[in-house]
Amino acid sequence: QVQLVESGGGLVQAGGSLRLSCAASERTFFYNMGWFRQAPGKEREFVAAISRSGGSTYYADSVKGRFTISRDNAKNTVYLQMNSLKPEDTAVYYCAASQRITTWALDPTRKYKYDTWGQGTQVTVSS
Repeated sequence: QVQLVESGGGLVQAGGSLRLSCAASERTFFYNMGWFRQAPGKEREFVAAISRSGGSTYYADSVKGRFTISRDNAKNTVYLQMNSLKPEDTAVYYCAASQRITTWALDPTRKYKYDTWGQGTQVTVSS
């Protein structure tokens, strides 16, 4: 089973930027990938997702236009570029991998469609 390790989190002021990375232990080409986040006291929520080839991307309305998901299959890495950060973006960010193909594409925002999760990386945005 693939293992995922997130990095790139930290403390940033509102309006700033961060780039998260998710390194996989095997070829990411076989997996559709997603980013989720969980703030204290809240449920884990969908942030962004990208298809195996990178040809399709999906975003939560709350981050659309500010965040960009991308992948480099040659490096087995998925990225989340986060710009114009807001205090409400503060959360632990998780990378996830899905082996589903057709059913994943129908709704990539659903947590149950992802088989493997990373340990998370903390993002804190100060006002």
